[in-house]
Amino acid sequence: MPTPSPAAGSAATQAAAVLRRQRVRESAARTYARSFPIVPVRANGMTVEGADGRRYLDCLSGAGTLALGHNHPVVLEAIRRTLDSGAPLHLLDLATAEKDDFTTALFESLPPAFADGARVHFCGPAGTDAVEAALKLMQTATGRSGALAFTGAYHGMTAGALALTGNVAVKEPLPGGGEVVRLPYPYGYRCPFGVGGQAGAELSATYVERLLDDPSGGVVPPAAMVLEAVQGEGGVVPAPDDWLRAMRRITAERRIPLIVDEVQTGVGRTGAMWAVEHSGIVPDAMVLSKAIGGSLPLAVVVYREEYDGWRPGAHTGTFRGNTLAMAAGAATLRYVAANGLAERAAAVGARMTERLRALAGELPVIGDVRGRGLMIGVELVDPAAEPDACGARPAAPELAVRVREACLERGLIVELGGRHDAVLRLLPPLTVTDEQAAAVLDRLADAVAAASGPAVSA
Repeated sequence: MPTPSPAAGSAATQAAAVLRRQRVRESAARTYARSFPIVPVRANGMTVEGADGRRYLDCLSGAGTLALGHNHPVVLEAIRRTLDSGAPLHLLDLATAEKDDFTTALFESLPPAFADGARVHFCGPAGTDAVEAALKLMQTATGRSGALAFTGAYHGMTAGALALTGNVAVKEPLPGGGEVVRLPYPYGYRCPFGVGGQAGAELSATYVERLLDDPSGGVVPPAAMVLEAVQGEGGVVPAPDDWLRAMRRITAERRIPLIVDEVQTGVGRTGAMWAVEHSGIVPDAMVLSKAIGGSLPLAVVVYREEYDGWRPGAHTGTFRGNTLAMAAGAATLRYVAANGLAERAAAVGARMTERLRALAGELPVIGDVRGRGLMIGVELVDPAAEPDACGARPAAPELAVRVREACLERGLIVELGGRHDAVLRLLPPLTVTDEQAAAVLDRLADAVAAASGPAVSA
């Protein structure tokens, strides 16, 4: 290895000081900073450079926010053009040319059957606020207060969104979780019914339908059902298309509005512009954030106009009018569509998944590989433990942490999620090259082998 220059040594010292001040000044709730103790100074596409001069392939992409990777030219041009135009950067919810252009680009990207007659509400700049807005919208429209949500769900960290979330650990310190009925999500590898596969998904749908129709089932008619077509934080668990169609039928027949959370799955991530397109369902509302802002904060709810029963000011937020995010978001949406990046995500994701499944045959610590498009999960398990009725072995969270650290040592940023944080989550930008995809898999395979090898367990 080359000897670091004095300048590199100085930069590393400065980076260490920055990290030290962060630990002292910032809250104990920080997360990614604990997983990745680096100080990024430059980024381009999929590459992030730290203050110490080391370069990393970023497979986190801002938790799915960076559809085009870091500092994509089309995004930077949209931001510069807006800045140079003298356009106001903050105008609450007033009409601007930038907002009009963004809503045009957004509606052009949506499934036509959903976009026709739809309305959009601009929320605070995070997906969790959009979830709150969608719930309030349906509560207003239906006059009901409860909601249906699913095991493994993640919808945000504010009160209403947190009540919908499945992860118990993030909810334990809080009083009251809200009136939410928890339903079984079809998770093939760890099937809640112990059967797995299509049979597990069919049992889930049957359970939901019979529970809602049972006069002694304890379910008060809800304001909405909220679901993810692919659970992200829950461990990259794709819902079968037939199951999604069943949820749409069940809710429509009972006049229960269906809200689909596309915060992480949207803008081409799953191999379609929007994850609902795989199944063809038309929801009553879609919650959108992350990639729609082109790397800048932006969140909206799009919904069928018959639900637009709000009074003025029913859901507001000071930062609804993020002009730069709207310009960057419109440019991103159009670039993804014009360059077929959703289709490319499907093709590259399929190749990566195929190789990872082959790797699972060589490394028994890989229990399951799953995903859709460039939203891929690799679940790590204890291969020495007894499998359950579905063939799944216990999760290996300690191993997952070691693999994440080994990845970082090899210049790869990969985060964890899922049950017990034992799922390696791959979220590369849609612009990932074939060479970068191969490098990701090489580094990941080497990290898994090193972290799970005999020397580690000895």
